[in-house]
Amino acid sequence: MSISQKNQYDVVVVGTGAAGTSAALEAAQHGASVLLLEKGRHTGGSSNYTEGLFAVDSYLQKEQGIKVSATDVLREEVDYSKYRADSRIWRKYLDDSANTVQWLKDQGVKYEGVQAMGAGEATWHIYEGMGQGVLHDALQPQAKKLGVELLSSTTVTELLKNDDGAISGLTIKDEATGNTADVKAGAVVLATGGYLNNPEMMKSLTHYDTSRLIPVSSGKGTGDGLRLAWKIGAKKYGTGMAMLFGGYLKDPDEPSFKYMASQMETAAGQQPLLWLNEHGERFVDEAVVYNFSYAGNALYTQNKVFSILDQGVIDKMAKDGNFMGLGVYVRRGEKMVKLQAELDDAVAANKPFIFKADTIDDLAKKMGLPVEKAVETVATYNDYCDRKDDADFGKDPQYLVKVAQGPFYGFELNVGAFCTMGGLQVSTENEVLDDNGDKIDGLYAAGNDAAGLAGDTYGPNMPGTCVGYAFYSGRNSGKHAASYTKNLTVTE
Repeated sequence: MSISQKNQYDVVVVGTGAAGTSAALEAAQHGASVLLLEKGRHTGGSSNYTEGLFAVDSYLQKEQGIKVSATDVLREEVDYSKYRADSRIWRKYLDDSANTVQWLKDQGVKYEGVQAMGAGEATWHIYEGMGQGVLHDALQPQAKKLGVELLSSTTVTELLKNDDGAISGLTIKDEATGNTADVKAGAVVLATGGYLNNPEMMKSLTHYDTSRLIPVSSGKGTGDGLRLAWKIGAKKYGTGMAMLFGGYLKDPDEPSFKYMASQMETAAGQQPLLWLNEHGERFVDEAVVYNFSYAGNALYTQNKVFSILDQGVIDKMAKDGNFMGLGVYVRRGEKMVKLQAELDDAVAANKPFIFKADTIDDLAKKMGLPVEKAVETVATYNDYCDRKDDADFGKDPQYLVKVAQGPFYGFELNVGAFCTMGGLQVSTENEVLDDNGDKIDGLYAAGNDAAGLAGDTYGPNMPGTCVGYAFYSGRNSGKHAASYTKNLTVTE
């Protein structure tokens, strides 16, 4: 029984996020017939929640007088990765980044402007309507105009190769009926979003304690594309990294993404204030929150972490604004006028992550910390605040805010994560490579399925690089896949 409209396409793209949708559209713009597959009922995946993409030398940056050196970015990112990132991939990505911003604009994407995140550079091009608007209101309609066929609730069960080892097609399955069919394809682009939502893969491929990791994503990044490619001989490469973003509240009664827009979450997990470990001790300069990947790593050095807020800083953030935001969900410097109500509601509902007491002694008891040590730590910290000198970890004096005015609030912090990156080694044309470093003809990988952009930690000093690479590598894959299939037509 037929599942797709045709049984043969030039290019089949697996996944409908930023990488997959860009690949499908770019391939179609280069004259290819394209089938775009989505395993869920709804398209876009975690890209729907993205806020903006990275670029240097874009028309928007030029309008705002923002100058960022592409070569300096290359040096910093490769060094940041401890040279696990591929300098060639970064060079091509950087050189095309302004074109990708313009290409999106040409498809109908509108931008709010360019900004930085934390202590990083102003490379983050914020688009209107978030990723959902980009994909559903701009790219997908353009793809449809060019004849791209989109199938949802359709999975890929196997990649097919010919006698020469090149991709010849794939087996697809209609999840509603269970029917399967083989589809011929000149090229396949894998853009399935990594493996953050696959607990077994996370346990075997990373060092993270998954009981403390909170995936904030679409839930569909289960490593499908990686496993399909590995099965036919692709090299397993560049695994082990998740994009952490610091402290996050774990609520068993709510979906994890709900707290992204919560002022309570931002206050609890993203401020450079006081953190205590399970022994009631400070363990780091809490201003690490300005690099959210480092913040995630720092949290993992302890078995448990609690952030502590007093009524004074809660009132200060309501009046003057927060120290650090959470992307565009809660803006940096935003006045936290909803914070007190959110705190009161969480306490009233007995949420497991929040604790409230009139004294530090009672707060420590409620959190299960050694009372004497916690009280001592807070007293020492308050002394540092009075002297504006953090003798332990050297925190910037502007973030030394005393914990002195009750009531006091404690929050148990877990570690939030947006995605994994890596799994398949690719060429600069996003061709998938085998264990010998040779390309598998007709197979491409884009976005979070492709390695080469990061090492063991994501580099947030250049915000937007992950989704920016998804758009770029999708386009790169689609363009080269279309070109590859045209050559097949000529030679066959």
